Amino acid sequence: MSTPEPNVHNQDTPIKGIIVVDKPLNLTSMNVCSIVRGRLKAGGAPKRVKVGHGGTLDPLASGVLVVLIGKATKMCDEVMAGVKGYLTTVDLSQVSTTDDLEGEKTKMVPEIIPTPAEVETACAKWVGDVMQAPPPYSAIKVNGQRAYALARKGEEVVLPARPIRIDSIKIVSYDWPMLTIDVVCGKGTYIRSLGRDIGRELGAGGMLTALRRTRVGRFTLDQAVTLDEVPDPFDPGTVKMM
Repeated sequence: MSTPEPNVHNQDTPIKGIIVVDKPLNLTSMNVCSIVRGRLKAGGAPKRVKVGHGGTLDPLASGVLVVLIGKATKMCDEVMAGVKGYLTTVDLSQVSTTDDLEGEKTKMVPEIIPTPAEVETACAKWVGDVMQAPPPYSAIKVNGQRAYALARKGEEVVLPARPIRIDSIKIVSYDWPMLTIDVVCGKGTYIRSLGRDIGRELGAGGMLTALRRTRVGRFTLDQAVTLDEVPDPFDPGTVKMM
């Protein structure tokens, strides 16, 4: 029996498409793009096929990652400008150097445990057009270097507050010290910083223990596939716009 010929993409046909991946924990957004690129190349795509994403998710976050393929990578700014949705859980009894589970943790328990009404008031303060200081462990550049690289060297990193927009913060559950909220926000919002800032409003800690992105613009979890569901090899002829 003869071995079937591998699919060879027609080089004259430009690749252009979008897939929504439900990014798993402990992978970077670029890890996901590299995996998709490798599967496309195995399916016959050119070696230099472009694969990018519409908005980074931290390794400790899961959920909607919009993967842009070929000529669709030009849509990066358009996709990133879309409204974001997040479901996150904040531990109000701890702070962290990274504002999440990755950093060095310190207990911080207030003398009086915040009431549900106080938590609701603290959340409401951050709805609207507000100023937010990004976390030191972020990809923002400081004098040409990533802030997280400087922070990991032990250098003090203080990033100035910048304007962001938060459309809504809905309390899903609150059982001290764990607070779970559903956040709808604009580009540039750091949910780690939001958890930290809500905690500070309450005189408590504020460390994210879970973060899941549920929406990027018109792309939602309902449309997402897992990495296991991305074909391997991935026939570039089947890549479509969404």
